[in-house]
Amino acid sequence: MKHKAFTLIEVMVAIFLIGLAVVALLVTNRALTHSNSAGLEISTAEFLIEQMKELTALLHVIDPEDGMTQFGPEEASLADYDDIDDFDDASFSPPINADRQTLNNFSAYSQQVTVQNVNTSNFSLPVTDHTSPVVRVTVKVYLNSKLIGEQSWIRVRY
Repeated sequence: MKHKAFTLIEVMVAIFLIGLAVVALLVTNRALTHSNSAGLEISTAEFLIEQMKELTALLHVIDPEDGMTQFGPEEASLADYDDIDDFDDASFSPPINADRQTLNNFSAYSQQVTVQNVNTSNFSLPVTDHTSPVVRVTVKVYLNSKLIGEQSWIRVRY
């Protein structure tokens, strides 16, 4: 009875194929990990944008006390902001939530808010402050100074 065994070439081919499969699995794992990380960053950016949207949802467009005398913050602190234009050119790092509380767990992130009066018939066209009842609020979210999310919405002063 003759014993059959694998030849050296057959063993090398098998090892090569197994090695190729392992490399393919590692590459796939790396791609999926990167994709998951990017998805987490985008989800966090959307969460931080929604927090700002919720915070400004019930605020007046212009100051209810001073009216249209100033565009931008009239109050000294975030806790006292009482209208949307107070948030113009505001940056929060770490970001804040809808209750104006600092989110220290997101310290690598920052929110940047811009408020602009825009043309009533073309919302992409900025106009001089207080010359239109329409404002566009834009929130940009950065992760370590890299822009990862941006959203704008329109509010009308009536």
